[in-house]
Amino acid sequence: MGHIRVSENFVPISEFKAQAANWLKAIAADDAPVVVTQNGRPAAVVLSPRAYDALTEQARFVAAVREGLVEADSDQWVEHEAAASRLRARFSR
Repeated sequence: MGHIRVSENFVPISEFKAQAANWLKAIAADDAPVVVTQNGRPAAVVLSPRAYDALTEQARFVAAVREGLVEADSDQWVEHEAAASRLRARFSR
């Protein structure tokens, strides 16, 4: 996903509606988000499916890390050998 370029990635809703197919092609081509404005203010962000998937995958990863840190802080952890044994049992088929 590219960085938002103010001069290129903000579009009024009227222009977005009038040229939606072109905007969607451009978004898919470079994965750069487009901020759609209404009355001069940001109203929505349009992402390609690939960029959306990357963003949600990153959010799930961060949530899992946070959950692990909370568990570690509250002494809810498993010794390495016990964890490795569980993983071997689960994934060796």
